[in-house]
Amino acid sequence: MTAIDLSTRVPLRVTTATATFAIGIAGYLGVNLSPYMITAAQAGLGMDVLAASWLVTATLLLTAVTGLAIAPLCAGSRRRAVARFGLAIAAVGFATAALVPALIVPGLLVGGIGAGGAVAASGAALAAFRNPDRVAGFNGLANRGVITIVLAVIPLIGLAPIDVFGALALFSIVGLLVSAWLPAAPVLDPHAGAAVAEAMPIDVPPTGTVRISPARSRTVTIAGFGLLVVFALWAASEDSLWAMAGIMGAEQTGLTPEGLGLALSGATAGGLIGSVLLMIVGSRLGRALPLAVLLVTGGVLKIVEGFTTDPTAFIVVFIAWNTVYAIAFMYFVSTSAALDADGRWSGPLLAVYLVGSALTPVIGAALVGILGFEGFAVALGIASFILAVPASAIALLSTRLERAAPHEEMVR
Repeated sequence: MTAIDLSTRVPLRVTTATATFAIGIAGYLGVNLSPYMITAAQAGLGMDVLAASWLVTATLLLTAVTGLAIAPLCAGSRRRAVARFGLAIAAVGFATAALVPALIVPGLLVGGIGAGGAVAASGAALAAFRNPDRVAGFNGLANRGVITIVLAVIPLIGLAPIDVFGALALFSIVGLLVSAWLPAAPVLDPHAGAAVAEAMPIDVPPTGTVRISPARSRTVTIAGFGLLVVFALWAASEDSLWAMAGIMGAEQTGLTPEGLGLALSGATAGGLIGSVLLMIVGSRLGRALPLAVLLVTGGVLKIVEGFTTDPTAFIVVFIAWNTVYAIAFMYFVSTSAALDADGRWSGPLLAVYLVGSALTPVIGAALVGILGFEGFAVALGIASFILAVPASAIALLSTRLERAAPHEEMVR
């Protein structure tokens, strides 16, 4: 049996939200700036596109691997230390790449490692708040809002190493400055979360400490690992379409670069709208049904995209698909946060996403080469249909755990 304090989750405040969201943005910024990073690496070192692409891929993979490796520490008392250490390393690495052209390669690799600490710490911190669904919506809104501005401003300043890598260093420093506000791991035992404990069969000894069943705790552990696997596969299928969108649109519909820009901008706006909707809805609909509907709808839209031949229709379907994708992503985050108040699953979840994100250009190109665009879209759609089953089952478990908490608090 494991002793747990049930009074663990905290309300979302300006300070804690600022720290959690800012550190998360700093850790994920490299993913969003990857096209600019490729251009900056070419300009700084005279690399060709392929070599620069592999350098950026290696940077993102190091972020993902570091985040996965260090995530367990973020479920304990070392969360703030991990965030600070990671952000400091990221700031040094990216600043070196920005200021010393000869050291761009090691600078980016070191920066990628440091960003992994920021990703894991911010992901784990998301689980510390009450109402994970609404918090996931706020997180999505902050992330996409800031990224939209950054993506628009940096090209106006320039795409030299000092501009792109300097922005990565700057955001790491900002995260470091607000890291003192990052919510600490709230429960006493780093191997069991409050949300898990609150839903377990309990006994109440004279001390008032609640104890949970090891068998039920194992069920949640299995669900957590299952969620990571499902999310990794789903993220890979989604980002494969994102990576191939420009090529698919151009060859299938004659989509122009301007049209592609409109599609990408609209997709970002759709994500912002989805974030606001989730903030409003919160946990009223649960998680299982919305997540199942979103994954099935996303699968249908991916298949439709593969058979669309009109450029305008291609843009509309692409924006609709990405809006659905953004909301589903946030439901995955809220599900992982609800499973454990310490962030045992939300910490590695965001790092898992980066693994697929870094490899999807290669995966997408390989699938298109084997299946063609239509077969590629159908395969991605079927993947969403299949993954909807385990995803909704785990989401249902997380909702039941969270809704059982008030009853357990009364018993205590």
